[in-house]
Order: sequence, then structure tokens, then C-alpha cells
Amino acid sequence: MQHLQKRYREDVRPALMQEFGYRNIMEAPRLRKIVVNVGVGEALENAKALDHVVQDIATITGQHPVITRARKSIASFKLREGRAIGVKVTLRGERMWAFFDRLCNVALPRQRDFRGVPDTLDGHGNFTLGLREQLMFPEVDYDSIDKIRGMEVSMVTTAYTDEEGRRLLELLGMPFRRRGW
Repeated sequence: MQHLQKRYREDVRPALMQEFGYRNIMEAPRLRKIVVNVGVGEALENAKALDHVVQDIATITGQHPVITRARKSIASFKLREGRAIGVKVTLRGERMWAFFDRLCNVALPRQRDFRGVPDTLDGHGNFTLGLREQLMFPEVDYDSIDKIRGMEVSMVTTAYTDEEGRRLLELLGMPFRRRGW
């Protein structure tokens, strides 16, 4: 069992139950899944770009990503329906816990002038974080990347409110920005 998952069961869940007054352990919010998404707009002109992104995301997450396709045509973007425009991975279970641990304890602190992530949740206890570059993950070799790309990391929880979701992620180790910064 992953270190973070064990910490959730032994420390975080009981703390949440006490703090929010849950009577059943199934009421306590938990991390359901993490979705890593990269939009590759340049894939329309450069087909190789998609291959590089697939390789980078597979290296970072340990799981082969799915290529996302355009749902409808948009003439102003020169986009046709069905064209490959991005890459995403949905992590659950062991890989999800391992990725969350690496994100909070290794990748985020490696950013220059890092003061924490903004604590803006979506109203349902879910949190999405935009990252500017894939180089913050130590698995990515600087010489092997063709271009610095950003990504979106969404943490989906079972929390009903932002307060519950924020507290869950805080107890798990998400470095939220302190108020007043």
C-alpha cells in the first residue's frame, strides 16, 4: 500500500470525521481520481508534437495516455472534427496516490519562487491546477523534450463542498498558498 494512502486511512480520514462530524467513514471525503490533461494545438501542423507529449506524459504518470480529439470543427482555429488536439491520463488507485505524492513533495517545490498553489476549488470540492512546464517532474529528461509545455492536473474528490475538499487536500499535503500572500 502506498505511503500516502496509508496516511489517509490512519490520519486524514479520522481528522476529517472529527472536524466535520461524520458518523460513518464512508461519509469522509476521499480522492477519487486525478486527470492529467495537455492541450496540443500545434499538433494540427506538427504531427510529431503529439508523439513527444504522449512520451512525456507516459513518463510522468507511468500510464499510457489517451489522445483526445476535437468534437466539432472551428474554422477560425483551422480545426476539423476528429483531429487529435490533446492528450489525457486518468489515474486511479496506486498510480493516483504515487502521482499525488510526487506532485506535492517533489515537483511543486522545484518551481522557482514557489509560494504554494492557489486554493480555488470548483464549488464541488474538486481542484484543478495549471502547471507551466513538464520539467518540474524529475522523471523528465531535459535533453529529450522538444518543447516546454504546460499541463492541467485535476483532482476529483468525493467532497460535497469546497471547504471539505480543501481540507482533504490540505491534510494530504497539497501546499496551498497562505492567505495574505
